[in-house]
Amino acid sequence: MAKSMTKSQILAEIAEAAGISKKQAAAALESLVQQAYKGAKNAFTVPGLGKLVLVNRKARMGRNPATGEAIQIPAKKVVKFRLAKACKDAVLPPKK
Repeated sequence: MAKSMTKSQILAEIAEAAGISKKQAAAALESLVQQAYKGAKNAFTVPGLGKLVLVNRKARMGRNPATGEAIQIPAKKVVKFRLAKACKDAVLPPKK
């Protein structure tokens, strides 16, 4: 399995593709991340990549893996990322 890119490698790729400095690329990426954090509760979309959404998860019964005892898991809010169709089509092999 290939290693994932580091933050500095990602910034270098963005800077080269956009023809800007690494510092400017870092600022742009940081701005995008901050916008995503602020907009997650209202569904933040990155066109061509996906959507960041806040989801209410219901309370449910679970099991303690060590003892097998049934436990109640409370309801909570979670952040999910839903991939865009364009991203799935670009990454996954076509169906036969």
